[in-house]
Amino acid sequence: MAPQDKGNHVPQPMRSDGTGWVDRGPRNIMLDRQNPNMLVPPVTDSGLLPNLKFSFSNTAMTLNHGGWSREVTVRELPIATTMAGVNMSLTPGGVRELHWHQQAEWSYMLLGRARITSVDQRGRNFIADIGPGDLWYFPPGIPHSIQGLEEGCEFLLVFDDGSFSDLNTLSISDWFAHTPRDVLSANFGVPESAFDCIPSKQVYIYQSEVPGPLEVDAVESPYGTVPLSFTHRLLAQKPLITHGGSVRIVDSRNFPISQTIAAALVEIHPGAMRELHWHPNNDEWQYYISGQARMTVFDGNGTARTFDYRAGDVGYVPFATGHYIQNTGNQTVWFLEMFKSNRFVDVSLNQWMALTPHELVASNLNVGPELIDALRKQKWPVVKYPGYGYDPSNE
Repeated sequence: MAPQDKGNHVPQPMRSDGTGWVDRGPRNIMLDRQNPNMLVPPVTDSGLLPNLKFSFSNTAMTLNHGGWSREVTVRELPIATTMAGVNMSLTPGGVRELHWHQQAEWSYMLLGRARITSVDQRGRNFIADIGPGDLWYFPPGIPHSIQGLEEGCEFLLVFDDGSFSDLNTLSISDWFAHTPRDVLSANFGVPESAFDCIPSKQVYIYQSEVPGPLEVDAVESPYGTVPLSFTHRLLAQKPLITHGGSVRIVDSRNFPISQTIAAALVEIHPGAMRELHWHPNNDEWQYYISGQARMTVFDGNGTARTFDYRAGDVGYVPFATGHYIQNTGNQTVWFLEMFKSNRFVDVSLNQWMALTPHELVASNLNVGPELIDALRKQKWPVVKYPGYGYDPSNE
């Protein structure tokens, strides 16, 4: 790591071995402080990889009466071709209007509560209230809405297409505005005057009244409710707990409706790390909820690059590339890792080595019993060993 200027706390692009030099020119010191592993890459970094990080704080806000939204797509993070994300907040009573997408929508509630509604292709409906740590999933083409309850809400939306933009969805107001009035009249069997006050363009988000209790808002369908729930209580799900944190995995096995997005909610304690691993099924799209971390991505042929992440950042890991996520702060890191897949799968470097003939591993890496005897046959997604790990006080 880089030695710090203890007097004015200005980090410099220098290593303790004398490589690099001071930066006396124009610079953004705040960004340099937030990205120490970009200012002074680990000596193990080599070659170049595309940018694998983008912060929601660097995106454009769309502000409406009723809430706001911002998004990270391939426009902001070009390598992220498999998925895109939207960070949205709704006021108490604020509504993300009735709409549908050509892509699947997966969402994690960050704070507050909301009411979601939907109707499937057979006329079966779904109305539910969502709280912190809950998920919802709407398959492509299924219409739905979201409305903030008494305290309002903020949530992350993830779509299974990196080119997706939430401003280019199919909205009921937009469709009405671009349909001749006589056609609307003929479709609904009411006079054209019934449409005199419809919006002239897409509403997107608007302010309304806070809805009443769920039982009051209920609408009974003659075809019943949807057979597979569109929601899942992820934070209430029993986690896999290790010495360094926890992992909650959600995919089509425990959330059957979610056929195109699998995910894990990962907790990493200070000094711990998400172990060295890779995913053999698809790229990984990450969202950091709290804390600060670093990740090195290894792409083969001597190429590796390290990035720093904080709450509100999006990370990306290309298909099957090796990586870890290490807590570099004093607070617990919580983040989501998501995949365009119906199953969550990963390969543990530690477990792979442990289940391979030890003589082969030892000769391949030129290591002895100290490492070989410590290998684990059981997978620990998050690891922390006494006396080993990242210590931010050494910075």
